[in-house]
Amino acid sequence: MKKFYREVGVREDEGSFSVCLDGRPVKTPAKNSLAVPNNALADAIAEEWRTDADEIDPAAMPLTRLANSAIDRVSTHRGAVIDDIAGFAATDLVCYRSSEPPELRDRQDEDWGEILAWLKRSREIDLKSTESVLPLDQDRKDLETVRHVVASFDDFSLAGLHMVTSACGSVALGLATADGEINGDRAWELSLLEEPYQINEWGEDPEATKRRANLRADIGAAARFLSLLREQG
Repeated sequence: MKKFYREVGVREDEGSFSVCLDGRPVKTPAKNSLAVPNNALADAIAEEWRTDADEIDPAAMPLTRLANSAIDRVSTHRGAVIDDIAGFAATDLVCYRSSEPPELRDRQDEDWGEILAWLKRSREIDLKSTESVLPLDQDRKDLETVRHVVASFDDFSLAGLHMVTSACGSVALGLATADGEINGDRAWELSLLEEPYQINEWGEDPEATKRRANLRADIGAAARFLSLLREQG
C-alpha cells in the first residue's frame, strides 16, 4: 500500500489511545478505530507507521496486526479464542518429554519442569508430564482453571497470548510470557528444545531454519505486545 500521510501521532480519548495519521484515527480492516489501552502501546504502534519508505509494508507492523486482531476478531469471538488457547493445556508441549537422547530428556525435565513449577506456584495449575507418546489425561480441575485464567485476560492480552500459545504449542509458555516470567526469546527457545538434537542427527534444513526464524519473529512481537500492555500510562 502506498504511503498517503505525513504526520503520525497519538490521541487520548476517555482512557484509550488512538493512532492518528495527519490527525485522523487509523482504522482497522473492519473499519474500527485503532485505539489501544495505554500510551506505551500506542506510541510503539505509531512508530511502526513512521516509515521513510514510499510503501507501507504490513509485514513490518506486527504490533498493528495484533491490535487489529484484538479489536476486530477477539472482541467479537472471545469465547472461541479462549477455548482455543485453553485447549492447548490438554496436549501442552511442555508436558510431553522425550525418552531419548538422555541429554534432551534431562534438559526438558529441567527447563520445562521450571515452567510447570511456576504455573503451579503462580496459578495453582498442576499439569502432569509424561515420556509416553499416548495422550495424557490432565485433571479436569486443572483444565478448568486454565480456562478461567485465560478468560480473565482482556481482548488485547488475549490476542498476544493467543499468538504465543499457538506458536509455541503451549499455554504454559504463553501464560509465562504474558505474565513476564519469561521473555519472547526464552519462550521461543523453550518451544524448540528438540531442534538442536534434530539438526545434529539429520543436518540443517533450509525450510526448518526459515520456520524457526518466522516463529521467533511472531513470538517476539507478541511478547513485546504483552510487555507494552503491562506498562502503566
